[in-house]
Amino acid sequence: MATAEAAGLRAPAWRGGFGRLWTAAVVSRLGDALRTTALPLLAVQLMDDPLIIASVTACGYLPWLLFGLLGGAVADRVDQRRAMWAVDLVRGLLVAGFALAVGLGHASIPLLLALAFSLTTLQTLFDNASTALLPSLVDREALGSANARLMTGQQLAGGLLAGPFVPLLLTVGAAMPFAADAGTYLLAAALVASLRVRPPERGPRPAGSTLRAEIGEGLRVLWRDRALRSVCVATLLCNIGMGALIATLVLHVTRWLHGGHAAYAAAMTAYAAGSLAGGFAAQRIARGTERVGALLLAGTVQTASLLLAGTVRHLAALLVAMALLGAMGMVWNVNQVTLMQQRSPEAMVGRIASAFRTASTSGAPLGALLGGAVAGAFGLNAPALLTAVLFALAVTSLIPTRKADVPVVAPDDDATTGHAPR
Repeated sequence: MATAEAAGLRAPAWRGGFGRLWTAAVVSRLGDALRTTALPLLAVQLMDDPLIIASVTACGYLPWLLFGLLGGAVADRVDQRRAMWAVDLVRGLLVAGFALAVGLGHASIPLLLALAFSLTTLQTLFDNASTALLPSLVDREALGSANARLMTGQQLAGGLLAGPFVPLLLTVGAAMPFAADAGTYLLAAALVASLRVRPPERGPRPAGSTLRAEIGEGLRVLWRDRALRSVCVATLLCNIGMGALIATLVLHVTRWLHGGHAAYAAAMTAYAAGSLAGGFAAQRIARGTERVGALLLAGTVQTASLLLAGTVRHLAALLVAMALLGAMGMVWNVNQVTLMQQRSPEAMVGRIASAFRTASTSGAPLGALLGGAVAGAFGLNAPALLTAVLFALAVTSLIPTRKADVPVVAPDDDATTGHAPR
């Protein structure tokens, strides 16, 4: 049985770097949620074409597919702290300029599309740098607790607190949610800039080394690690399923269950509340087991909850299922990210994290299209059952790798920059 220390159950110290990083992450997520909620509302005022309005959301996915791997490679080359505060500073200025344009009545659909694309492009560098920076701020044994606290705080800010604020800000003016988002970016930039961390040691890059070669290097290391490879594939399967479920959930609630807008809001609230509970429980679930074991438990519970949602035609069943999905989804995310950080070579965390995120993002739009097709062909409850099948496949794919969780297996020297895994 794993010890508490091996399972990463030691709590990180709030004083110093981690507390400031946590505050920056939570404040920034609050602003992101304000903006992403207000953008579709603004788009509807400017244009009533569903395809064009949906393209605003699509622009939030596209940069991950185009630049996700590149962002990870850049994050491994640069000082991650400086990259993070510089990106937040630029994003703050961009959103402030957009808020000014909205306030002056110059908002347009092309401007919305450009903003969504630009912010997500910058996010590909920020998120990968943030994942790579965390092991420099907390001890390896505290990574699990640190990830759980970060994700729980972000879910609280983005999932529950932001929603009620948007209508209040809109009563002041259409530009206010974006002005508030700009302020959160600038505050987060100041907090990250104040961090004092030791940059990871990097050996000199070989002559002629290119970003393309370094991206390939990170992908090879990911593929050679049995546990990381399996978790990446399992996460992709899960995200295809979640894309199918979320894209058709409104139809599941309003037509299959004959609920109204309040029922749909209740389902989303149940998911958010479950996510918060999962954040608090993630480390307790990891106690006494390895990380892959926690993923197996989370995936199994999610599969059962999806079967409940897809077979029992009652709102109460859906609310229970959504709460369990949210809770176990948080358990999955905490343990997946922690496993990746613990098993990755120190100088390659950004590239390996970007591979995870790119796979995750590519699965969501694919799943959304698949969910719509399945709902039309087999019934409005079919996407939930399809998602259950995908989750079951993900769980099955992880079973052979359970013993690979500990100890960490070092990658071949010729495939890395020469640094041992943390």
